[in-house]
Amino acid sequence: MIEMGVDIYEHCHNLQRAYLGGRPEGEISMETMTSRVRGILLEPRTTWKEIDGEFTKSGELWGKYIIPLAAIGAIASLVGLLIFGQRIAFTSLTNPVPLSTAIARGVATYVLSLLVVFVLSRMISLLAPGFGGQRNDVQGLKVAAYASTPHWIGGVFLLLPALGPVSLIFSLYSLLLLYIGLPIVMKVPKDRAMGYTAVVIIVWLVVFLIDWAILTAF
Repeated sequence: MIEMGVDIYEHCHNLQRAYLGGRPEGEISMETMTSRVRGILLEPRTTWKEIDGEFTKSGELWGKYIIPLAAIGAIASLVGLLIFGQRIAFTSLTNPVPLSTAIARGVATYVLSLLVVFVLSRMISLLAPGFGGQRNDVQGLKVAAYASTPHWIGGVFLLLPALGPVSLIFSLYSLLLLYIGLPIVMKVPKDRAMGYTAVVIIVWLVVFLIDWAILTAF
């Protein structure tokens, strides 16, 4: 009876590890936000493969990764507008911005950043079966969230109006991460990966332009 109890305990322990995304021969757990950011930026292909094999609850991904990082651009925009004002198009001059306008712009930036991730994740999942991939909302959220990492990190440059365009360079790197990660995470065959990626990028650009149009209205 004692040996049977030990066997059951070991068996259940292994099941728990597998459910959390681990493997019998090693552990894979949710990394800290800092290490994941570093991995997706510097070693994207390896990191995407790790992400693909992880069991992640969408709520955990929102709370521990998306919500904190999406706040970078919103906070930088708010502080930059209050200190330096709003840049006048095609010049290096700025206009002072009222506190209410700065707050409204910061809140809008944050809400739209979260909304973009949600919409993009659903479109990634919805389009995948049409290209031989799997429809999986959690996997789609992984791609949308982690591919957005450079875009969010680049948001820090919104602090200085003159450096605002630099954030666009980081956003372009997000497109590269989409290109690398989509076939891996959404299980799209190699011969159809290019078409799938192109369609998702077009969707991302459309959503991005709508986002930009709304923000410029403030």
